[in-house]
Formats: sequence, C-alpha cells, structure tokens
Amino acid sequence: MARLYRRDVARKRGAPPGTLVYTGDEKASTEIQLIEYDEERFQEEVIKDPKVFQAYKDDPAVTWINVRGLSDVGPVVKMGEVFGLHPLVLEDILNTDQRPKFEDYEKYLYIVFKNVTWDAKGEANYEQISLILGEDFLISFTESENDILKSLRDRLRTAKGRVRRMGADYLAYCVMDLAVDNYFTVLEATGERLEILEESLLDPAANPSVREIQRMKRMLLMMRKSVWPLREVVMKMERRESGLFKPGTEYFLRDLYDHTIQVVDTLETFRDMLQGLMDIYLSTVSNRLNVVMKTLTVITTIFMPLTFLAGIYGMNFKHMPELEWTYGYPALIAAMGMIAGTMYYWFRKRDWL
Repeated sequence: MARLYRRDVARKRGAPPGTLVYTGDEKASTEIQLIEYDEERFQEEVIKDPKVFQAYKDDPAVTWINVRGLSDVGPVVKMGEVFGLHPLVLEDILNTDQRPKFEDYEKYLYIVFKNVTWDAKGEANYEQISLILGEDFLISFTESENDILKSLRDRLRTAKGRVRRMGADYLAYCVMDLAVDNYFTVLEATGERLEILEESLLDPAANPSVREIQRMKRMLLMMRKSVWPLREVVMKMERRESGLFKPGTEYFLRDLYDHTIQVVDTLETFRDMLQGLMDIYLSTVSNRLNVVMKTLTVITTIFMPLTFLAGIYGMNFKHMPELEWTYGYPALIAAMGMIAGTMYYWFRKRDWL
C-alpha cells in the first residue's frame, strides 16, 4: 500500500537545493526509449547514452523520450545537461513525493502528476510521472520499469487517431489523459468493493472488519491527495499561459479538465459513502452489544427471585417449619418454576426476548 508520505526524503535533510537523490521505493534499472514520429514516419529504439539526444533537439519531427526507472541518477543528470534542464527540475523528478504541479521555464514546461494502478493483491499503487514539454519534444520519467505508457506507444506505432498528426503538446495531453483514465478504472473497482462492504455490514451473519473500512479510507485519501492538485494543473494548461500549447489542443485539455472534475466528484461521493459505512458499522456493533446485554439482563432478572428463595431456604435455621414439611421441596421447586415461567412470558409479551 502506498504511504501518504515518504520517509526516504529524510536522506536529503541538510543537503543544498538541487541535490540529486532518488527518494522512491522502486529500485528498477533505468531504460531510455526514443520515439521519433510525424504523420508519415515512425522510428523507435532503445538508447544507452543520453548524449545522443543532442542530434534530435532541432529535428522538426516530434521526439518522445521515455525514461523508465529512476534509481540510477546518472542518466537523469545527462538528460538534464543535454536539454538544459534546471537543477531544481531534476531534483523534483527524483523526489517522487511531489505534489502535482505545472511550472513554466520559458523554453520548456515541467509537469508532474500521479498515476494509479491495481496490483495483483488488489491494492492501489501510485507512481509519479514527470513530463518535460518542449517545442517539438516530450520527455517522460516514470519510477518503475513497468511499461505504463505501452498503450500510447501502440497508438503511435499503428498510426491510429490524431496523435501522429499533432505535436508534442498533444502527446503530453495523451499521457495525462491515460493517467486520468486509470483513476476511473480504480474508482470503478472501489465502487464495487464499497457495495460489497455495505452488503456485509447489513448482513447479520457477516463479520465485516473495521480494518477494511480504514484501508479503503486511506486509499481514497491518497487518491484525493493526487487528484485535487491535478485539477489546478490542467486548468493552467487549458488557459494556455505558455505558448508551447497549440490552439488546437485546448479543446482536449478542456475535456481532460472535465474528466478530472468528475474524478474529484466521485472521490468525494465515495468518501461520504465510506463515512456512512463507518457509522453503520459502529451502529451495528452497538446494536449487537445491546442485544447481548439485554439478553443477559433478562436472564439475570429471571434468576434474581429464584436466587432469593434459594438463599432463604439455604440458611438452615432450626425452627423453619418448611424444612420439616414433606412436600416442602417440590412445592418450592414448583413455585420457582411458576415465577420463572411467568417472568419469561411477560418478557416475551413485551418483545424483550
């Protein structure tokens, strides 16, 4: 499960600004993929030395560089030297607990946000994606070696859609749109789990766990932490405060903003539902405890007069006339049975049992 904050950031304590230290959990080896394309051609290869990208900086075709795995700081440093990236940008790329944000460095834009996926255990995994958007190039940095952008590369490879006809700004939009779509997938699965959890809470035979409620509450809190700032990022992109976003892309950014708002609204709805489920859980536990206490109280009340009679005739004083009576014992048992039966009937009539 993802942590709400990373403890690895403490390793940078006392270091000057711009110190390049990877703070993530993934220890994957770094792989650099180069994709160069336009409407007519498509080229794809794996690059070992980032210095070769110097030849692609002024190419009129769109250049997409996808860096997977950040545990090796060296390639990130070389990438910064080739494209003239600010040291603080490189530091933010390696610090994988960044808040989603949008920064304009005149010649390029720095965009960072979170991607979420389900793992094999049914847990939500969060991964930071950093984008460097230039005039005709896009550099993406992902934490793990998982190929989370494979579907986008397949679209480029097969020339499906308008992605091959538009520029790097539209490619950046596609990467962000893919991340937002993943949020919808996770929210859909979360909604199904909420329905199952609600049914188990309303089923007297079920035994729901408060740990499951708290785990889902923590997951929604982590998603909210990732999505709320993303709304501001998309809003700034939609306003086209930077000239790197072409006029034709604004319509798609507007649609992306609408999807982000929809994710936020769904998150708030699920949080309210989860709070309601917690209230139902506490009420159910309290009602079950009340039923047990009521049953024990009724049993105790029935046995109180019987205990009283048994106590009186257990004193064994010498001059107790009932002790010498032949039918004293069966009469006392009969009296105790009648008292218990009468009280039981009265409790049943009042629906206390």
